[in-house]
Amino acid sequence: MGGCEVGDNVNDLCSYTSFTDEFHHDGCHLVTATVDCLIAVGSNLGDRLDHLRAGVAAIDALPGVRVTAVSALYETAPVGGPDQQGPYLNGALRAETICDAAELLADLHKIEAERNRVRRIRWGPRTLDLDLLVHGDTVSDTKELQVPHPRQHERRFVLVPVCDIAGDVVHPVIGRSMASLLNDVVSTDGDLTLVAQRWHRNSDEVDSRLHREIE
Repeated sequence: MGGCEVGDNVNDLCSYTSFTDEFHHDGCHLVTATVDCLIAVGSNLGDRLDHLRAGVAAIDALPGVRVTAVSALYETAPVGGPDQQGPYLNGALRAETICDAAELLADLHKIEAERNRVRRIRWGPRTLDLDLLVHGDTVSDTKELQVPHPRQHERRFVLVPVCDIAGDVVHPVIGRSMASLLNDVVSTDGDLTLVAQRWHRNSDEVDSRLHREIE
């Protein structure tokens, strides 16, 4: 499997905040232990790679959040939504956080908005899509917060990147590992194509076509 452990590139990603039992910041409740979380990243509008790179950097720069691993990057066909959408670039991040799930999700939405994400059509095209898949053992099924993500176990474009970096993580509701869940999802020809192993830093060399503008 692909992906990149932060230990390989800690100096190239972002400077990390030191986590301690007393760490807190405005807008993030004090938590005495870090929580392991998974975040899916995707884009199918504009310069997709630029949006994703900005998203990774912004997540890692959040107070109380530290990205620990980044998956390989995949190009995938849209699932659901209006016809004639452009193809997605999809990946996943593993991170440690001291923020609760609701606060982290709110921060992810702010990052999306900074990249001009507009929510008009369900499953419509978007510049940047950041989904909180798993937040430790947190389980919530409210309008404001659905964690774990309710459809992640059905989607190869989510599970394949996740299993690059976190196949061992257990779904808090289903009780099975991400790798086990991936084995149950049927693949189809051309549904998902690996396009880059290392991609999230501006210094990473990738195929120039990944920068082409998608309308």
